[in-house]
Amino acid sequence: MITSAQITGLILAGGRAQRMGGIDKGLIPFHGKPLIESAISRLKPQVSTILINANRSITKYACYGYPVLMDETPDFSGPLAGFSIGLKHCKTPYLLTSPCDSPLLPIDLAHNMAAELEKNNLELVFASSKEDDGKVWAQPVFCLMKNSLQDSLDAFLSKGDLKIDRWFKELRSGTVVFENPQVFANVNTPDELAALERISPCPT
Repeated sequence: MITSAQITGLILAGGRAQRMGGIDKGLIPFHGKPLIESAISRLKPQVSTILINANRSITKYACYGYPVLMDETPDFSGPLAGFSIGLKHCKTPYLLTSPCDSPLLPIDLAHNMAAELEKNNLELVFASSKEDDGKVWAQPVFCLMKNSLQDSLDAFLSKGDLKIDRWFKELRSGTVVFENPQVFANVNTPDELAALERISPCPT
């Protein structure tokens, strides 16, 4: 059984946040505290250590006491660039990724995805959410992967492809469906931030 001691957590905070006016999303207040603090508090019990992928506000993120890693590719290349630098600094057999702007992320994220990965001998497992109408949506930036995927990802990125789902298709990958879609709610606009605060008055 994969344990938390075998997993490194990577929080993705390297985007442009254009729909938020370019503000660094991880530092936006959520119930009075930067969004990234919610991500850290929920991810920390599930992993052995945490890495932060950021391309600006490096000093502010470093204040949390975890390594801050910048993309090696230019121009805010997206989550796969974050995955790549995370894998290069991952010293455990597995890497668990999560964005900085989903403060309600599942507290059983690592457990459920690790079980799926082991059960089906997969290389990577990503999360999916089920809406009230039964529709299932992929949540690909929430994933658990073997640290041995570094070469595969670098080869994929060298082709100039940044589409996360296309890389997944090259792997033995699978998904875990979480029944509560709110745990993956993220913040892309000021309105979404306000709505998320309304449905989570006492975040932990």
